[in-house]
Amino acid sequence: MKFFIRFFFKTLRLILGPVLLLKETLTRPKGLERPQAAQEKVDQQCQALVLYQYKTCPFCIKVRQEISRLSLNIKRIDAQQEGRDRQDLLQHGGQTKVPCLRITDDSGNSQWLYDSDKIVAYLGGRFATA
Repeated sequence: MKFFIRFFFKTLRLILGPVLLLKETLTRPKGLERPQAAQEKVDQQCQALVLYQYKTCPFCIKVRQEISRLSLNIKRIDAQQEGRDRQDLLQHGGQTKVPCLRITDDSGNSQWLYDSDKIVAYLGGRFATA
């Protein structure tokens, strides 16, 4: 029974994944336009941010849409496959749930922010007026 359930969801992901990615591409919001100096400052601040995500996760797509809307250059790591990136997410963040935004402060300490609504609120609060 477990085999059939996994097979069903893998098949569903194979079918819906490309549809979700196409929808993301077609509905990508126009980025926020800032003066060059302000955008450079935002880009500098974004170097301390990393988004752990799955390519076809609807919640990750929601966060990526907000990143596009705010014109942010945030590094994105696909943590869906087993490997070093997924292990880092589990070891340092405490769980393999995505989306997860790693926020590193000036002293090198990292905060791991889970939940798409919280990430969107954080990004909007920090960068919407920057």
